Amino acid sequence: MDDQAAGSPQDAHRVPHCYRHPDRETGIRCTRCERPICPECMVNAAVGFQCPDCVRSGSGTGHAPNAAMPRTLAGGTVAADPHLITKILIGINLAVFIAVQFSEPLLNDLVLIGRWPPEPFLPTDGVADGDWYRLVTSMFTHEAIWHIAFNMLSLWWLGGPLEAALGRARYLALYFVSGLAGSALAYLLGAPTTGTLGASGAIFGLFGATAVLMRRLDYDMRPIIALLVINLIFTFTWANISWQAHIGGLVAGVVVGYAMVHAPRERRSLVQYGTCALVLAVIVGLTLLRTAQLT
Repeated sequence: MDDQAAGSPQDAHRVPHCYRHPDRETGIRCTRCERPICPECMVNAAVGFQCPDCVRSGSGTGHAPNAAMPRTLAGGTVAADPHLITKILIGINLAVFIAVQFSEPLLNDLVLIGRWPPEPFLPTDGVADGDWYRLVTSMFTHEAIWHIAFNMLSLWWLGGPLEAALGRARYLALYFVSGLAGSALAYLLGAPTTGTLGASGAIFGLFGATAVLMRRLDYDMRPIIALLVINLIFTFTWANISWQAHIGGLVAGVVVGYAMVHAPRERRSLVQYGTCALVLAVIVGLTLLRTAQLT
């Protein structure tokens, strides 16, 4: 950052930088405090855009109680802690990881598996036997420390900005739909007796949605594309990685993410949650198809 005082002759020829993200140039200012804000920090207001700080302190500014509530880019409610859901998801993953370290039967009850093979494995039911809950529980289950470390770092890096841009409810919908899509494709195309676990499907959904969001905000796409390509190379070259879960999550993330940030304002919620419902319907259909094949 430049340490020169604002208003110097040199500053007059420079594009302002977001006060919350000093590395980002912007030509937009908060309509209340007039500080420069980048697209990620822009909150829709009745007139123009406001910064998150002004939104949080809005109740004490004398604005009318019935004034239009500021919204995120996707129409979500602006929260005091824009990373709360991401923190909760990380906490759940860590709690499950610790629990399964002390209980192999618990691990067997949570992983995604179509059908358990015969002895000497535990006589536990798989998804084809009615344990559909495994499509969800496997999203929060990790066995190796490197696996959960990589996924949680990715969740923090990708999830925080997305949660701030979408709002809590929309972000949570994106996460679960992407994770379920990854589980469904792994169930459909994977070996029925191979266990699958990890948050990677949901994480790849966040990758896809982040790319869509960056495109919507006209950011430089090269960093996210390079990171995604590297992860896809690992997906198809490393052993014991479920490429089906990664691809399923990525496709769902792109579809849901596009609906979240491009939905027309007058039908925003209908388009956003309607798209989530359609993707969920496809997930249910794929799950029923695979179950019919295995029973």
